Amino acid sequence: MGAAAPANFEALEAQARTLLAVFIAAGHEAVAPPIIQPAGVFLDVLGEALRGRTYVFTDLNGEELCLRPDLTVPTCRLHLERTGGKNGQAHYCYNGPAFRFQPQGADAAHPREFRQAGIEAFGVADREDAEAGVLAIVLTALRQAGLRRWELKFGDLGLFDAVLDAADMPERWRRRLRHKLWRPEAFRAELKRLTTNPARSASALPAGLLEALDSAKPERAESLVAEHLDAAGIELIGLRSLEEIAEGLTAIAADAKAAPLSPASAAMIDGYLAITTAAPAVPDAVRALCATPSAGIEAALGAFTRRNTLLQDSGIDIDEVAFSGEFGRNVGYYTGFVFEVVAPALGPQSPVAGGGRYDSLLKAVGAAEDVPAVGGAIHTERLLAVVRGVRS
Repeated sequence: MGAAAPANFEALEAQARTLLAVFIAAGHEAVAPPIIQPAGVFLDVLGEALRGRTYVFTDLNGEELCLRPDLTVPTCRLHLERTGGKNGQAHYCYNGPAFRFQPQGADAAHPREFRQAGIEAFGVADREDAEAGVLAIVLTALRQAGLRRWELKFGDLGLFDAVLDAADMPERWRRRLRHKLWRPEAFRAELKRLTTNPARSASALPAGLLEALDSAKPERAESLVAEHLDAAGIELIGLRSLEEIAEGLTAIAADAKAAPLSPASAAMIDGYLAITTAAPAVPDAVRALCATPSAGIEAALGAFTRRNTLLQDSGIDIDEVAFSGEFGRNVGYYTGFVFEVVAPALGPQSPVAGGGRYDSLLKAVGAAEDVPAVGGAIHTERLLAVVRGVRS
């Protein structure tokens, strides 16, 4: 599966001890989540980019399982098993293998089996302080392991959500764009459709049914759709329930009656995703997209600026940190601040560490409600390659 060569095993073990010592000293409990995990949980939350790279199999009992493609989701599941879903702060660290298919072919920087050493912080109410703390700990661990030079990159999906909320559109369109964010081509196509012809999907449906469906009366929609299917002699066969079909058709009917998304709103959304600048310049770049920034955007920018200040206070040169509005689209469970650490010797396609905020993930794997959560992980083979071989 592309495991570490025996010659590197002892070096990786020594490096892991160094990383874990930093994490434990910072107050994180070492845990070892199972390697084999339920596939459904991962396929629901990972996002398009990683979903297709997960090794999935069916055991002799017919249960669909997978080899964990990361350790964040397994740590969330372990936390819920230990706490019974009760809220409260918890800090974990780990070191162990993860597995991903490599569509371009496996190599030393992108093996099918690799190790992650990382930390997760659950239930910390002060979000910016938790985010700055996690990143500072990850950088301390990298430094202790021998990495001397790195480049930092930030993104902020919470800020993107604030931009979406400020755009004048129905909430169902915001949900649709958020859902498609992880697939840039599909996102662009959907944004163009909403701006030019939101009713396009309605052309194949009976005008009478579309006129009768009303999003304000969802209880009536199911009976209208059932009557239409019965009159047309269409049997309800497949995975979608009558409720789901009615919900989808009601949304199409609402789109057929809606005005297109304004060019100004579309330009604001596109403009945010196109931002590439130094982290301190982000607030001015975002405000330049809006005639009058909304309260939500100002709150998100306030959090962004406070995090930058906390990171600066911890010794990170914020002026040297790059920001990208698009960054963070590759993992479906991120909900806010995201970061990536790149060693110049390996380049941006092979980051040595990354992480971010994922407040909805614990609920997705079984918690009763969203839980503030942030973490970061180090790709230990890449780190070792830089420290031992291609010096950065």
